Amino acid sequence: MLKKSENPLISWPAEMSIKNFSDQWFLVHTKSRNEKALAWDLVSKEINYFLPMCWKTSHSKGRKFKSLLPLFTGYMFFNGNENQRVKVLRTNRVANIIEVRDQQQLIKELSEIEQALKAGADLKPDKYIKAGQLCQVTAGPLIGLKGIAQVTTSGARLMLNIDMLGQAASVEIDSDIIELVEE
Repeated sequence: MLKKSENPLISWPAEMSIKNFSDQWFLVHTKSRNEKALAWDLVSKEINYFLPMCWKTSHSKGRKFKSLLPLFTGYMFFNGNENQRVKVLRTNRVANIIEVRDQQQLIKELSEIEQALKAGADLKPDKYIKAGQLCQVTAGPLIGLKGIAQVTTSGARLMLNIDMLGQAASVEIDSDIIELVEE
């Protein structure tokens, strides 16, 4: 288990929003449990990446442990050119690199995840939902985020889908600050 300071950043370079990365986005399917190591490799090669992560608490022998884990297990995103794609493949941490056909759609979806993480939202991996009501947050630090609302026993969760992965993340949200989006 790594100390908080030993974990890679969620995106690199950290001072830049992923919306401002200028090259092509790629989806990387990593070898098992290689997401963070690949992130460190990309930093050393000066290749921009996005690795959304969330905290998970576990208990063992009466002790409590917190781990920072990838939000989408086995996947991360990098932004680069063809030469950088080859460098990523040469790290020996990659199972497959998937070309992103709709760059703008991916940037929109990843930007929503980035905004939620930077706002300190407690994102959790969740089931991907295709059907449902599209909602938008109307107040607070997550204002403007769009996702599919899901009612839970404790309130509501906003699903942030990554269509290309067929996966999603969700954040607990007060149902008073979301409204339906007319399509």
